[in-house]
Amino acid sequence: MLHAVVLGAAAGGGFPQWNSNAPACREARRGSPRARARTQASLAVSANDRDWFLLNASPDLRLQIEATPVLHPRNGLRSSPIAGVVVTGGDVDAIAGLLHLREHHRFTLYAPRPVLDVIAANPIFGVLAPDYVDKREVPLGEIRELAGASGDSGLAVRGFAVPGKVPLYLEEGGRDPGVSEAGDAIGLELIDTAKGGRFFFIPGCARMTEPLRQRLAGSSLVFFDGTLWRDDEMIRMGIGDKTGRRMGHISMSGDEGAIASFRDLGVQRRVFIHINNSNPVLLEDSPERRIAETAGWEIAYDGMEVRL
Repeated sequence: MLHAVVLGAAAGGGFPQWNSNAPACREARRGSPRARARTQASLAVSANDRDWFLLNASPDLRLQIEATPVLHPRNGLRSSPIAGVVVTGGDVDAIAGLLHLREHHRFTLYAPRPVLDVIAANPIFGVLAPDYVDKREVPLGEIRELAGASGDSGLAVRGFAVPGKVPLYLEEGGRDPGVSEAGDAIGLELIDTAKGGRFFFIPGCARMTEPLRQRLAGSSLVFFDGTLWRDDEMIRMGIGDKTGRRMGHISMSGDEGAIASFRDLGVQRRVFIHINNSNPVLLEDSPERRIAETAGWEIAYDGMEVRL
């Protein structure tokens, strides 16, 4: 049985974001029940409740592990049930948490080739000693079985390119590199190899395409990019100068947004994740939240658990 735990549901910066004084962040900061705080997006998944794999390693990872009992040490003075990390892109909020895993613990890092190259080129990731951390490519379109600590984990992953862009820090001179499907951003299909259950994790996606529609149609569960409510949200609020599409993220609303794009796909359970602090759906009594929930969407929160 697939068991997934949402470690963090927010986009980069978390909710509340450390330097944001926006009304929703102020409410979250004072503990308002209508604005539940969230850390940066990551999932933990297991097929045997013994070997756990992180989907992205957010900068908040140490706190997320401490808040998640299934990830606590179980044996001896030092141990961890974390058997591996699967990374979907090279953004800071997907890989910075790897630095928390440098304490001489054996695990496998799985990532597409462009991300492995980014990690290899940055000397700070040298703290992930090669005699402890095995780095393996996730070839797009192929099923890759994930190695458990002592054998078969019962879990496999298939990576596939989605429309996205290179991380901001890799843009040349601040020029817009455009959206591509070159593997800079990928989605993941997680597969229970014994029982056949599966779900999708797509925390970053710039637009819906016909191949992606066909891939997701009829699936039982999709965690999907919920960064912004509307494409020009940050510009309208005066907190940024980029649209969601420019940042590599589809909006929830609009004729080409995620809610409309999923309307006829027959996906049984749809969960928005990677939600920016500017997105009004983070307020539980907002009109936007009601629209999303009426359309059949759930809004991910830290500690949310799903079993398939």
